[in-house]
Amino acid sequence: MELNLHRLWIFMQVVEHQGFSAAAQKLYMSQPSVSNQVRRLEQSLRVTLIDRSGTRARPTAEGEVLAEYGKRVFLLAEEAVAAVRQVSGLVTGRLLVGGSTTVGTYLLPALLARYQRRHPAIDCDVFVGNYEAVQERLLAGGIGIAVVAGTPLGDRLVVESVLDEHLVLIAAPGHPLADRTTVTPDDLSADGLRFLLREPGSQTRALQERVLADWGLAAAPHADIWGPEAVKRCVAAGTGLALISEHAVVDELRAGTLAALPVTPAPQPRPISLVRRRDRLLSPAERAFLELLREVRHWPGEHDGGAGDTEDDDPCRC
Repeated sequence: MELNLHRLWIFMQVVEHQGFSAAAQKLYMSQPSVSNQVRRLEQSLRVTLIDRSGTRARPTAEGEVLAEYGKRVFLLAEEAVAAVRQVSGLVTGRLLVGGSTTVGTYLLPALLARYQRRHPAIDCDVFVGNYEAVQERLLAGGIGIAVVAGTPLGDRLVVESVLDEHLVLIAAPGHPLADRTTVTPDDLSADGLRFLLREPGSQTRALQERVLADWGLAAAPHADIWGPEAVKRCVAAGTGLALISEHAVVDELRAGTLAALPVTPAPQPRPISLVRRRDRLLSPAERAFLELLREVRHWPGEHDGGAGDTEDDDPCRC
């Protein structure tokens, strides 16, 4: 039996896109050609790999097994290319970095702009999602390196803390607590107050819940809001209070469209972590990004002359 890698790749695209036509579009092939290649793969393995009975093409039990091995095969191929490139050094290539929502929105753009000034021949891509989405793609091999809020756990991951950030409690400027010099958890337990929380699966959501529990407000009324920008707009509209990254509200606090409440005790800082798979060989482009991130002592814009903070923080050109 011979496993044809070209046919395996076509089969993987059919599984990923749940259809022969969608895979054909992705591969710039005709639909009959895609179907023929998958059928020949099935014939060589003497099994049915795709269930064609429904409106969507789905892998059979045998197809699911092959798809899992296929991911590992092509991940190993990428690592082989990375290993070869390490011999010749960092000349050209592509960098794909994952970032949890807050980090990907407010930290990575300036860092990647700095990276591209150092390595202009490297093309940069960014995947931004909540932590669950980033972790899933990282473990599947779609991302080689990620920067996330918090400290992820897992035997398959290497985690390195690189920065810290604080959460601040924000309110609309006209909120009754906005003029206080000190706000206590008792003040936040008043009737009518509601907290706006990030969506489940977000590391910020987990920290928000932990802080509210520390304040004795675990049972306080709350609503789920997807994404930091939506949270800020809802707070500004007066629909509730929210704990959010200090870096997400710099412009709004300066403009006076949001107010930060000085709560005592203040939330503890959380780490910003560099995460990669333990068993994955980093490409030269990824290793160069890792080195850059290790130099940074503060979030872009917070300068004190430290290493990594001497360059301009232009918007990301990726």
